[in-house]
Amino acid sequence: MKPLRLMRRLLRRSAKPVAIGLAAVVALVLILRFVPPVTNLYQLSESWRLGGIERDWVALRSLPSHVPLSAAAAEDANFCVHWGFDLDAIRTAVAGGARRGASTVSQQTAKNVFLWQDRSWVRKGLEVGFTVLIEALWSKRRIMEVYLNVAEFDEGVFGIEAAARHYYGVAAADLSRAQAARLMAVLPDPKRRSPAASGRSRQIAQGADTLAVDGRGFCLL
Repeated sequence: MKPLRLMRRLLRRSAKPVAIGLAAVVALVLILRFVPPVTNLYQLSESWRLGGIERDWVALRSLPSHVPLSAAAAEDANFCVHWGFDLDAIRTAVAGGARRGASTVSQQTAKNVFLWQDRSWVRKGLEVGFTVLIEALWSKRRIMEVYLNVAEFDEGVFGIEAAARHYYGVAAADLSRAQAARLMAVLPDPKRRSPAASGRSRQIAQGADTLAVDGRGFCLL
């Protein structure tokens, strides 16, 4: 059999399984637009390692606006106005040789919900695909809601509700502006940073106020 004919036959045979796989992925992303993610690979591994984790889902509508605004100010100031990728932040990070800083909330959500925690090119490539999907199929508020509920705030502490109770003994709905800013300040390195020791919290609180005033935080108000 000629190589070209063999290649065509292989492509025809693989087209259906690939299409089914892609349809299943799209269906999963669409389901999670409405249903809270049960868990993810990282939470499973941490639960196994630690013997359990703290997490409790909270709806975004139950939170004061300064909570998601603080998250945006800390991690992705252009969250409401980009389509999953902040090209200006990427260019700045590349030009400055930064190891961190260009990953948007959408990208982090895609990684945290669907993928694993390494820096391989395979994972990064899949992250791009899932980011495009959640930006297309979820609202911005849904992306932020899921992000706040799956982000790690301390070893074995996942989500803003568990973090609020863990650090301050209150529900996430009762977090003050200062407390919300201090919690978001640990997100770059939650296992090493403490809300009480973070010097970024004042800057984050000011950034949250700025996003509310200048319109960039419109999708979170």
